[in-house]
Amino acid sequence: RFHGEGYREGYAEGSRIGIAEGRRYGSLHGAKIGSEIGCYLGFALTWHCLLQKCTDEKSSKKVRALESLIGMIQKFPYEDPTYDKLQEDLEKIRGKFKQVCSVLNIQPDFRIGAERPSLAF
Repeated sequence: RFHGEGYREGYAEGSRIGIAEGRRYGSLHGAKIGSEIGCYLGFALTWHCLLQKCTDEKSSKKVRALESLIGMIQKFPYEDPTYDKLQEDLEKIRGKFKQVCSVLNIQPDFRIGAERPSLAF
């Protein structure tokens, strides 16, 4: 009987602590992803506005790449943490961002962490 009660109490306590730890972990990593995606969107929208007035072929290629990145970001499911292709779509957005930087001839330096929490170009 004591063994059973101890097991139930331990299981309940472990579940409670696990939920709290999971919430902290999810908040931290969700904030990092949100910051990264928000930075990509701000970058893309700024360059899209800057290149909007240019009409040459090179600029139109850049604008199309930027519009593709913006579209991918706008379709990203921010509110659904159970989305099964979240990491896959995030990698696609990162790849498109690298492609856009290449087309714009810009060297991105996006780091999140204690060593340098910033974005530099």
